[in-house]
Amino acid sequence: MPPFSITQKVKTIPHFPYETVKNDILGKKYSLSLSFVGPTRAQKLNQEYRKKTYTPNVLSFPLDTTTGEIVICPEIARKEHKAYNLSVDGYIAFLFVHGLLHLKGHDHHTEPEALAMEKLEKRYMVKYSIV
Repeated sequence: MPPFSITQKVKTIPHFPYETVKNDILGKKYSLSLSFVGPTRAQKLNQEYRKKTYTPNVLSFPLDTTTGEIVICPEIARKEHKAYNLSVDGYIAFLFVHGLLHLKGHDHHTEPEALAMEKLEKRYMVKYSIV
């Protein structure tokens, strides 16, 4: 797999330096596949791999220590972005960062983990002017 690839199953994807951010968080040697999908595909993946029935905004799949996949559903992002005070494109960029941090090993199951992950998310939102 190449170090970075984007698959687009929806009409448009927002302009954002995805590969630069991927390299910053996971490193240049990490191979990442990023897919933008519709809600039906996102829900099927969530059901199949996580046994969850809701339609997710983002899914992260670590394949091994140097390879992973992120799946983002822009339609869900369009529904949720206002709750986060972000533009649609900004929220999609935030979801990408969130997914990268999961692939890096961060999680938000406990309050300390959630606070640490939020701190990192905020750092990258500022660094990459995500609004």
